[in-house]
Amino acid sequence: MSRKTYNKILIAVFIIAIILSFYKLPYYVYRPGSATELEPLIKVEGGSDSEEGSFMLTTVSRLEPNIFIYLWAQIRPFYEIEPQENVREEGETQEEFDVYQLFLMDHSKYNAIHTAYKYAGIPVKNVYHGVYVVDIIEGMPAEEVLKPGDQIIKVDELEFESSDEFGSYVKEATAPITITFIRNGETKTAEIETAPFPENPQERGFGIKLVDDYEVIADPPVEINSSSIGGPSAGLMFSLEIYNQLTEEDWTKGYEIAGTGEITEDGKVLPIGGIEHKIVAADNKKVDIFFAPSMEVNGTSNYKDALKVKEQINSDMEIVPVETFEDTINYLEKLESEGE
Repeated sequence: MSRKTYNKILIAVFIIAIILSFYKLPYYVYRPGSATELEPLIKVEGGSDSEEGSFMLTTVSRLEPNIFIYLWAQIRPFYEIEPQENVREEGETQEEFDVYQLFLMDHSKYNAIHTAYKYAGIPVKNVYHGVYVVDIIEGMPAEEVLKPGDQIIKVDELEFESSDEFGSYVKEATAPITITFIRNGETKTAEIETAPFPENPQERGFGIKLVDDYEVIADPPVEINSSSIGGPSAGLMFSLEIYNQLTEEDWTKGYEIAGTGEITEDGKVLPIGGIEHKIVAADNKKVDIFFAPSMEVNGTSNYKDALKVKEQINSDMEIVPVETFEDTINYLEKLESEGE
């Protein structure tokens, strides 16, 4: 083979590789993300800032792979490949999926504030603002009017106290409805019909999936900067960091403490996905203690799965099972401070 021909082949291979690198496959690749200290992200006004250790949230990194990342993920430990159709609902776009994950994060923050302030003996107040559109049902009237992320604040000039009240009103409507909504900071109005749902013709609506939009008013106020992180799984650790700033005691006891779990308004800790990636992420950051939800689903739990990963990676990290926020506080109360 002449050098000229060889160079042409190399150039052709290089061009093909570049083209393939831009083509995304219909899969997600999940891998260990990060363990991030929460004190810089959460600020309670006038709160304590004397942590000797850290509370951390853990994340899972999600990639939309090209062919090269897909092949690499096949051989990497703790990389998981999942078809997008198994993750997103039928007809749901990537934008709609991402919007929904951010709404789940917002609700995780609200529940974390409720839980932490309750255990600190400080009352909080909910202020209802309307509903957020997180998804549009294909073929329904909303498809022509609304987008994921729109905030509906009025229907026929009426305001509601919950999404249940909102839904009941819409179900009974026989004439077109006038909705008032906010999109990108701009208030808009539009008329919209109701129609039977394709999968449940007895029920009527205009075809949106929604979540309540409410604000938690707390005194002292708290700010949580979660950036672009989505999903509900940081709730438990948000609660701990807020509680730590609300109270005089340093609940970290000098340890690096991570964990995961969705938190409910009354302090229950619910299981999450991706526990194996989060354990690896925490171990990479030299975390001492990891709180894992112990609620069993289909014969296993995040805690049991975490123990398996701990053994696989030969980690010294202490894995602690928890069902409630109170479980974490009870554990930390008995924990001797680092170095004692």
